[in-house]
Amino acid sequence: MKFAEIVKRITGFGTPIFGISWIPPESERVAAKRIISQLENRRVLYKSSEMEVPEHCVTSIIDIRRMLSLELDSLEDKSVLAKSIRAMRAACRKFLDLVQADHRIVRFGAHFGHFASWEFNGAVGELRGVFGVHFAQIAAQYGLDIEDDLAAILPVPGESTET
Repeated sequence: MKFAEIVKRITGFGTPIFGISWIPPESERVAAKRIISQLENRRVLYKSSEMEVPEHCVTSIIDIRRMLSLELDSLEDKSVLAKSIRAMRAACRKFLDLVQADHRIVRFGAHFGHFASWEFNGAVGELRGVFGVHFAQIAAQYGLDIEDDLAAILPVPGESTET
């Protein structure tokens, strides 16, 4: 999805738009591009949950959290990008806290109709919701495009993206 289309999905006044109301530092723009690029290949963020293996999803979320932590170390604490990274990292922790609280959630999370699949799919959905809002904000703030697969989790036009 192109940057111009993503900007149309941003509502509210809390998101500065790249080139219009804000020009970000180049180092942050490079970091934002690197983050989006790395996460475009993480199926857990956009593939149908029926196609995912819960154990692989947990491993992927752990890897995502680690990558976000490394990126955060290279940014100023008060940067715009750091705020989004912290929110996405917190969503990873929340996901892991939920699915690892009961071993049955991961073990039986792929079994349709089992309570574990409801818990697992709910946790994945919540994580995707948080990431989608922050991907939209990052793309708008840093003038970035997002691959269509990952763009599937961006908020639909008219949804509030204020965080």
